[in-house]
Amino acid sequence: MDIGGINPAILIASLMVASVPIILAAIGELVVEKAGVLNLGVEGMMIMGAICGFATAVGTGNPYLGFVGGAAGAMALALVFGFLTQFLLANQVATGLALTLFGLGLSSMIGQGYVGIKPPATQKLELGPLADIPFFGTILFEHDWMVYMSIAIIAAVWAVLKYTRTGLILRAVGESHDAAHALGYKVRRIRMLAVLFGGAMSGLGGAYISLIRVPQWTDGITAGAGWIALAIVVFASWKPWRVLLGAYLFGGITVLQLNLQAAGARIPVEYLSMSPYLITILVLVIMSSGKGKAALNAPAALGQNFHASR
Repeated sequence: MDIGGINPAILIASLMVASVPIILAAIGELVVEKAGVLNLGVEGMMIMGAICGFATAVGTGNPYLGFVGGAAGAMALALVFGFLTQFLLANQVATGLALTLFGLGLSSMIGQGYVGIKPPATQKLELGPLADIPFFGTILFEHDWMVYMSIAIIAAVWAVLKYTRTGLILRAVGESHDAAHALGYKVRRIRMLAVLFGGAMSGLGGAYISLIRVPQWTDGITAGAGWIALAIVVFASWKPWRVLLGAYLFGGITVLQLNLQAAGARIPVEYLSMSPYLITILVLVIMSSGKGKAALNAPAALGQNFHASR
């Protein structure tokens, strides 16, 4: 049953697809920040993942290898960021911003030869009669594999951070790198691995955009998704399941404004287009105000460089 010309089942299914790149980038950045590193280069890594994944998929004819290529391309940028901040002790904020600018420029140069080319198609998972269930079949059982993978990654990160020794060590490094170092943990190694994981997740998110969400290459294809992912980490108070909620909120607003435009809503298109970003800013303001502000849950050593001689 349509409501105002909008099918609720299709709307919810669409928001799940639209949220995947943000879920992946945000959960990667959450792990990075849990380790005490602030990487503002998510947008640059996402767009590098988009072009590297697109180029790999087109070159090999295999969309699954495209995701591997996207993750590898973004990890290369993350490696540069990690080396500059963890070994040369460069300012994390400035380095992250430079990484975004570099990624945007490099992706534009690489992508010049791929404009107008279609990548190989990624098939939806065939779940048999489950997809025929009224309403819920459309919402839950007609997606590509990355939709389910993104939720599985959220669950895996949550379990590792909460229940494993690896998660405990990662959180300890993020709370007090000096104390972790005194206990014998390799702070730089742990942070570098976290940064590389964040890069891989951003690359997968970027590759999803260029291979499935918008199966083509255009300059600026990520359209600020990396910045939204950074905001959602704060909105989520550095908790994995809240990342999923925040990404679905943003994805829902994005899909809703597109559906309202298609349904001929008598609202200027400019207002509808800016609504997802406006709502995100509003949510961040609400979350960071009052006694329970999200900033109180931030890792204590976030953004601080570690030097073993201190």
